[in-house]
Amino acid sequence: MTALFLIGIGTGNPDHLTLQAIKALNAADLILIPRKGAGKADLADLRRSICADVLTNPATRIVEFDLPVRDEAIPDYLDRVEDWHDRIAEIWAKTIATSPAPRAKVALLVWGDPSLYDSTLRIAARLSPTPAVTVIPGITSLQALTAAHAIPLNALAGPVTITTGRRLRDHGWPEGASRIAVMLDGDCAFQTLPPEGVTIWWGAYVGMPLQTVISGPLAETTPQIIKTRAALRAEHGWLMDIYLLERG
Repeated sequence: MTALFLIGIGTGNPDHLTLQAIKALNAADLILIPRKGAGKADLADLRRSICADVLTNPATRIVEFDLPVRDEAIPDYLDRVEDWHDRIAEIWAKTIATSPAPRAKVALLVWGDPSLYDSTLRIAARLSPTPAVTVIPGITSLQALTAAHAIPLNALAGPVTITTGRRLRDHGWPEGASRIAVMLDGDCAFQTLPPEGVTIWWGAYVGMPLQTVISGPLAETTPQIIKTRAALRAEHGWLMDIYLLERG
């Protein structure tokens, strides 16, 4: 049976790797690195850099593969994602099959942490035969965001709701929430909110040398964040950002 190690690597900063992650990488027979196209070559480069920094086992092979793109012709969002995950699982299976080891130890470097708005575990569940999965947690983008702004995640004795830009745009401020953390927002969904009394802590490339952060009243910072996002995406070809909102 294949042993699959899903290793959280934080934001790609080698300093974010735990000792457990380094040991797992060096114990692997095969490390898989996804390529997302020329516009996101930095993401594969960072994974390669991590491997170059921490790998000491000469027997560990690194194999790269091209990620498929979502089929935008499928109208329903969830159906589109399910189809995409099926095709990724097929590529994983073919790539893992290249390992000469009959019971290969395979490692995947997962951006952030496999537990938080990441589909790696769902894709792994599609493999047949089912591998033995070990999850090695990493630093999440939420941790990197609050560290960058030097703030706690929650207000005193207060709850935090974690959601996506899509849900914020379609359903508005979650009922009963005082603070919300918003991930996977490619369209600046905070623009759809009444800005009065709302504070935002925003960050792009948090934890990386490219890190850029902005905070303040939403009404004042919205134009600055939108302009900054556009400039960063144009300069680097890709963008990962996250933000925390507080109302009241």
